[in-house]
Amino acid sequence: MAAFQRVDEVTSTRRNGSDVLDRLPPQNLEAERGAIGSILYDPDMCDEVSLVVRPEDFYSDANRKLFEHVLGMHNDGLRIDSTLLHERLRKSGDLDFIGGVAYLMEVAESVPHAANAVYYAQIVRDKATLRSLIHASTEILRDAFDESIEGRQMLSRAEEKIFGILERGGGGGEATPMADVLHAALDRIDARLERGAGIGGISTGYGDLDQQTGGLHNSELVILAARPSMGKTALATNIADNVAREGLATLVVSLEMSRLELAERMLCARGRINGHKLRNGFISPGDRRKLVETFAEMSKMPLFIDDAPNRTMTEIAATARRLKRREKLGLVVIDYLQLIEPDNPKDPRQEQVAKIARRLKGLARELSIPVLCLAQLNRQTESSKENIPRLSHLRESGAIEQDADVVMFVHREEYYATNEEDKARLAGEAQIIIAKQRNGPIGDIKLAWLQDYTRFENLAREDYGLGEF
Repeated sequence: MAAFQRVDEVTSTRRNGSDVLDRLPPQNLEAERGAIGSILYDPDMCDEVSLVVRPEDFYSDANRKLFEHVLGMHNDGLRIDSTLLHERLRKSGDLDFIGGVAYLMEVAESVPHAANAVYYAQIVRDKATLRSLIHASTEILRDAFDESIEGRQMLSRAEEKIFGILERGGGGGEATPMADVLHAALDRIDARLERGAGIGGISTGYGDLDQQTGGLHNSELVILAARPSMGKTALATNIADNVAREGLATLVVSLEMSRLELAERMLCARGRINGHKLRNGFISPGDRRKLVETFAEMSKMPLFIDDAPNRTMTEIAATARRLKRREKLGLVVIDYLQLIEPDNPKDPRQEQVAKIARRLKGLARELSIPVLCLAQLNRQTESSKENIPRLSHLRESGAIEQDADVVMFVHREEYYATNEEDKARLAGEAQIIIAKQRNGPIGDIKLAWLQDYTRFENLAREDYGLGEF
């Protein structure tokens, strides 16, 4: 009985979906004619209209073709009027396609003035957005009936289609007057001055690093790179912990470690508990007390972990957007770039990384928060004379270096020491190399590395309490 009921439900869904798809798609032919007619009445409106709509936004094939020719004349620097447009259509063989001279005259006489040109264009754009939603929904419905596609993959595709329409935005990109930009800049400067002397962005919890970079700034993509076992994950999670402790929601996207592993490491780092002993199941009563106290403190922090493997940028962006809507999201940390699944696995690797880096920067700008993304260095680092990482050592470095606002490397010379004397001399020293900073100086700073706790601390302080500079 249940099986028959299920068949009836599917049949009903298909029938109702067919009824919806049989309807005439959203369109407004009068507005389409009005937008083009306004340009023919006043050619100066072409720039205004073309910022709002594109040829593909027109539902009528005739109107789309007319708009393409009008844009072509405008781009070629030609004067736009009905007579010249008629001649262009005749020479191209498109005059009959648009309905002949009669339809051209109908469009030219469709408006008494050009004052409503942008309003007509906005109507055309809105109808095009609705048609795009219908098209995307139809594809989603079709794919949902394909049982060869996994549910999680299907959700990713669906979200990508919908957000693709949102990102398309229908044009509307206007240049902002300098006066407005200056007012916004002064507001940001005033906010910094009210905080007093210090950094302009979000504090990382490391005084020297903050002084060099001004903290983590909104809309910036920060790349933190290193060879394996240098401590880049430890530094990133230490920073995430420090930011969350200040009350800013922080999202950690862990593509390499599970959330339980990450939680243990962060507990050990914050509580200064030996991680190796904890994994072996042996810690002192004092460490047990510190573990409980650290748990109580960290459980109140707005720190979120997403450890789902094989995440695409579409999925990461969706998670960040949802968290931005619910919380005061201040930072996104991603571990690490090369593990992000490309939206199209068939693309060449260089192109995949370029698209991922571009979307990471786009995510930072869209949410107006810093995005801290970890990255791997290639083996050339270890073959260089001093083992010092450089920008060229970034895997697929061109695209990453281009889109990043800040590129930092974690380097510990102790790791490369070949004798016990050098290892003892270099033990606990870490170098943070700022190799690129779009809005500030480059240079090196030093931090203390406490390997037992997987923790970085400010160097040369009697009390290594983070945040006290």
